Amino acid sequence: MLKRRTVLTHSASLAALASVPLAVSTPALAQGRKDAVVLAMALEPPGLDPTANAASAIAEITLYNIYETLTKINSDGTVSPLLAESWEVSPDLRTYTFRLRKGVKFHNGEPFNARTVKFAFERAGAEKSTNKDKRTFASMETVQAVDDNTLVIVNKELDPDFLFLMGQATAVIVEPKSVDANATKPVGTGPYKLENWSKGSSVTLTKWDGYRDPGKAKIKRATFRFISEPAAQVAALLAGDVDAFPRVTPRSVPQFKGNPKFQVVVSGSRAKTVLAINNKKKPLDDLRVRRAINAAIDRKAVIQGAGDGYGAPIGSHYVPGAFGYVDTTGVNPYNPDKAKALLKEAGVTAPLELTMVLPPPPYARQGGEVIASQLAKVGINVKLQNVEWAQWLSGVYGNKNYDLSIVSHVEPFDLGNFAKPGYYWNYESPKFNDLYTKYKTSPREADRKKIVGEIQRLLADEAVLGWLYQPQWVTVANKNIKGLWKDMPVFVNDLSALSWA
Repeated sequence: MLKRRTVLTHSASLAALASVPLAVSTPALAQGRKDAVVLAMALEPPGLDPTANAASAIAEITLYNIYETLTKINSDGTVSPLLAESWEVSPDLRTYTFRLRKGVKFHNGEPFNARTVKFAFERAGAEKSTNKDKRTFASMETVQAVDDNTLVIVNKELDPDFLFLMGQATAVIVEPKSVDANATKPVGTGPYKLENWSKGSSVTLTKWDGYRDPGKAKIKRATFRFISEPAAQVAALLAGDVDAFPRVTPRSVPQFKGNPKFQVVVSGSRAKTVLAINNKKKPLDDLRVRRAINAAIDRKAVIQGAGDGYGAPIGSHYVPGAFGYVDTTGVNPYNPDKAKALLKEAGVTAPLELTMVLPPPPYARQGGEVIASQLAKVGINVKLQNVEWAQWLSGVYGNKNYDLSIVSHVEPFDLGNFAKPGYYWNYESPKFNDLYTKYKTSPREADRKKIVGEIQRLLADEAVLGWLYQPQWVTVANKNIKGLWKDMPVFVNDLSALSWA
């Protein structure tokens, strides 16, 4: 899923209704029964169906709140039961038998059972599916509903990350009768329902009384406000209009760290912030040009300018701490002189004119300025083009109409994107495909570890993208909010975990 940045909250007009102002003492506060929260996000989602669109802002509102999955990904990256109570895995890691929860219903009253899971997964892998992880579901050889509460999945290939993938937003279980309207009228099995979507301003969710565990969610109403401008993000927090802002602009940290009214949580991630390169656009189809771009980039300066120092340099599409990580930052190190020589060797006449399309998040806009300045020093003139997220999804991600772009890919296990035909990077490599297939089909962990190292080195050698950094996410929140995720292996705002002290 793509990277971007967001967080939760509600519109100013709804603030008084959805959340008690922090500075005011009210009966609700005095009795310790505050049950509303306002969260903020930098980007508004294009819809509310995470199976239909790649924007991560969809999951930030809906995953584990409106929709649920068979498994649940926790803050520490572990996987636990959700709609599946338990499971068994065959020795060859291809067959999964899931025991499903009984008595679960969708918001519209329809029952959840093995047949609905079969429907959801076969839909996700169908020919016309727009699911970002369509490959995962298309790779299911059979999905069998043995009875209402037993589901057996046989995968064509083993997938060591399968249980994790079953907890991501693309694997939510949808209800057949309502599925076509999920983008605007989402129906799931989760503890919250959509109350209102004020386009351009906010989304409000309310606790669903029909949830199987009525005591699970302490928050009865949650409003997600959309605030993209960094200065406005800070102002909303300081004014008490927003109770928590996950993935807020890091530039806000100095103003909140010493303030006793707030808590600041710096979270690790598995995200990769990259300079996307269109590998089929001339002269970017020349390996020497892509290597020149990488050699022109001072990653440490980008981390400072785009992430305000919150991040670690990467040299491939993999991050420190991940299984089988190898340090590839020395493959294409910062070397402006080498960059100039590579461009000359490739026959590029300076200045090379390129366009960089930038989505709204501050890391992209700020990072674009830094990288454009660095590229200018080696003879590459970059025109910056700021677009809204919907334009980025259609123009860059959909139509591949771009030279360069900056975006964060936040999914932990997304190396498979480099094997996808027609993916927006326009990268095609039989060698990569062979390595990735071996990784996915090797049952021995030691073999997979070796292969994933080879994959990282190949992507670095071929300079598929401009590898930038592994970001750290900053959450600023009212000091009395409990249950915020410490780390963020995926972008989720788990409302049922939140409460007021």
